[in-house]
Amino acid sequence: MNIQVKPGLTVEYEEAGQGSPVVLLQAFPLSPEMWEEQIDTFSEEFRVIAPALRGFGGTTGFSDQPSIRQMAEDLIDFLEALRINEPVVLCGLSMGGYVALAFTHAYPRRLRALVLADTRAEPDTEEAKTKRNEMIEFARHHTPDDVIERVLPTLTSDTTRESRPQVVGKIMDIASAQTTDAITDALQALRDRPDARSWLAAISVPAAVIVGEDDTLTPVATAQTLVDGIPKAQFAVIESAGHLSNLEQPEAFNAVVLEFLRSLD
Repeated sequence: MNIQVKPGLTVEYEEAGQGSPVVLLQAFPLSPEMWEEQIDTFSEEFRVIAPALRGFGGTTGFSDQPSIRQMAEDLIDFLEALRINEPVVLCGLSMGGYVALAFTHAYPRRLRALVLADTRAEPDTEEAKTKRNEMIEFARHHTPDDVIERVLPTLTSDTTRESRPQVVGKIMDIASAQTTDAITDALQALRDRPDARSWLAAISVPAAVIVGEDDTLTPVATAQTLVDGIPKAQFAVIESAGHLSNLEQPEAFNAVVLEFLRSLD
């Protein structure tokens, strides 16, 4: 589905179910298709909405400097366009987690609860920024297929790559369908994202922090920073999963999130 949120911004999104809204925010360099199994499962009890972030899927790309903050502002406009005025549960994985944290900081009253999966509060280090810049240059001169092949070893665990070829194939299919502009703009936004550590203590809603035990991009120790910083946070580690834990181990991921959603008042 598509909706014109405001002049110059159309958002593609998936939606299913009824009840309290749960919004799923995607990882880089994917689209809402990554949430297929979560949408099917969660929509049996909740209204599940998965918008494509700027430039991905059928959503309009950036017209100004790419930023995580802009993605968070898009999200508030998107919710208003759907006439969702009640607080929502935000579930963001990786890049989606950065957007969820920015949204939480800017619009705390619009949040009911928070799920942060395979993400971090810290900004990029100088070394990480250098690597982002190298990847931006690579992406500008190569296809999206080349980009996903280059980053795939960091996105999935050895177990997934060795024993779940269908998951690897799905990740590659989704990423390969994205545009070069979407990939390079998102990399810039990721590189320049703010340090969220200073506002973790102000998050007053319940939060679930989830991480794959084999995640090398946002390892368990990094996820612990979120747990320690957010007052009402709980922690779950998904076994035999890397950075894309919802795709690599969907049953375990869904069980953790459903238990958390059912626990909310």
